[in-house]
Amino acid sequence: MSNQFFNNKIDQNDNKKNRTNNAIKFFLVYAAIAIFMIYMYQSFLSSQKTTLSYSKFKQLVLQDKVKSCTLSDKYIKGVFTEDGSRKKFITIAVNDPDLVKQLQKHNVDFSGTVSNTWLTNLILGWILPFGFLFFIWWLMSKKMKGASGGLFGFGKGRYKIYTHERPDVKFSDVAGEDEAKQEIEDVVDFLKDPVKFQRLGGRMPKGVLLVGAPGTGKTLLAKATAGEANVPFLSISGSEFIEMFVGVGASRVRDMFSEAKKLAPCIVFIDEIDAIGKSRAMGVVTSNDEREQTLNQLLAEMDGFDSTIGVIIMAATNRPEVLDPALMRPGRFDKQVVVDKPDVKGREAILKVHAKDIVLGDDVDFEKIAHLTPGFVGADLANVVNEAALLAVKDNSDAVHMNHFEEAIERQIAGLQKKNRVIRGDEKKRVSYHESGHAIVAYMLPGADPVHKISIIPRGLAALGYTQQLPTEEKYLITKSEMLDKLTVLFGGRAAEEIIFKDVSTGAQNDLSRATDIARAIVTQFGMSEKLGLPVFEKPGASKYLTSEGIVTEKENISEKTQEIIDSEISKIMNECYNKAKNILNNNRDKLEKLSSVLLDKELVNEDEFKAIMEGDNENK
Repeated sequence: MSNQFFNNKIDQNDNKKNRTNNAIKFFLVYAAIAIFMIYMYQSFLSSQKTTLSYSKFKQLVLQDKVKSCTLSDKYIKGVFTEDGSRKKFITIAVNDPDLVKQLQKHNVDFSGTVSNTWLTNLILGWILPFGFLFFIWWLMSKKMKGASGGLFGFGKGRYKIYTHERPDVKFSDVAGEDEAKQEIEDVVDFLKDPVKFQRLGGRMPKGVLLVGAPGTGKTLLAKATAGEANVPFLSISGSEFIEMFVGVGASRVRDMFSEAKKLAPCIVFIDEIDAIGKSRAMGVVTSNDEREQTLNQLLAEMDGFDSTIGVIIMAATNRPEVLDPALMRPGRFDKQVVVDKPDVKGREAILKVHAKDIVLGDDVDFEKIAHLTPGFVGADLANVVNEAALLAVKDNSDAVHMNHFEEAIERQIAGLQKKNRVIRGDEKKRVSYHESGHAIVAYMLPGADPVHKISIIPRGLAALGYTQQLPTEEKYLITKSEMLDKLTVLFGGRAAEEIIFKDVSTGAQNDLSRATDIARAIVTQFGMSEKLGLPVFEKPGASKYLTSEGIVTEKENISEKTQEIIDSEISKIMNECYNKAKNILNNNRDKLEKLSSVLLDKELVNEDEFKAIMEGDNENK
């Protein structure tokens, strides 16, 4: 398809938008002119007449200065003389039975008039104002209908069209998603050379569903697909189909597919498709007729067009479990591509892509930064690079150095430093022991992640300190012993407080909450309880793409006796891990005291300093 054809289609769409904008501008100009003319007319009338009080008018009559006047039931208008000049006046009429006699006595030429009639009131009060409003409404509706296919464009699709002449996004701009890119390459090959796929009777999937956590680059991957295939790209959000007027969403779906067929071959991308694609069997309470009509129209359109014309429907969601089964069946979204969180190599590649325009220092090590950012997605990494650049500017640095990246990562994880937050000495001491407890327990357990940094600098909303642990390698499975070690590390802070101060504080609230979730998952989800065995009593109740640890649960129907055993097992596991943490700290109390003292002095202990403290005495290891 020629470039001229693409340009003509885009020009048609731009012309429609221009007509709509011109209609709005015409209405605003017309209204402004009408208001200005009314204002000028009133100003002209008021400038031609002098407004008098009735007492002043009577005084002029008695002084023989009023030459003529016209009487009505509301106003008295006429001419009077002042300083040898004639002037027009107007005053409010009052009930004065002696006025006519006084006018006759002082030789005033007067006459009477009817100020208003029913016809005048009808024309001036009703016909002209409503006629003007009707004319404006008719003019606007005509303009809008011609420009947008309906009054005010409600039925017009609100998609954005991108052509290959605009700045392209290529697969080289998408890093860390090699498997997803390989899956999408088939779509690109089909759009470039559809005859090759049709030679043996095959057909290309009509729809490709991109599934993944927020920020992993689903939209970017869709744009890169269009950029690689060198075809137009229609983009719209699922929420933009829904309107308060019934039938608008379905109309927008029809309009979008109609435009896509004209631009074929092209890619139609629907972001957050779960806004209109939720299952219709979710219950009467959550049903929505407008949303269901929009979904039905989308299903019909995806069935109705021929896959050989070159229109590929791509959609993105982070909640695939709520989508309607009819939307997921073969013939609609045939292919599902998981855009997962990147591994350490993927994070390194993403960092390099975002930092290509950044002035970097010689000490920047992207491999180390990738290890410092486990669980980060593409959007997080882009924010880290940008935040590091901003920090370098604030420091008046000539380049972005490694310390700027480390500070940016800490801001992303724990929040901003609260340098002005004043902490009492006894609280600061308690926080130092608390964080030291986490770090020492993590060091002593083989299944815990290594400690990278310990800090008692307040950050974020409530964090008075934190212990940063980093995994040495990517893990996709976790054993029971590793989960128990993680539990024990979480209890290290509270155990240290109890050992040193013989009392505990509220500082361990978040630790206890996370520990309870992990212990419950061990018992109810993973079949790791000795008493309960293999049955699963709770299942994940939320999308795994929207929860960080995947342990948000939904209870099944279980008996009261089984629930008591579950509660007992959870308490048993947590108590055992807590006692284990206390034993480790009691056996390493000298290291606990030393590490806490260093923290109080420096407020920040890095990995090498921590290892030096722990390896200074090998008797307890």
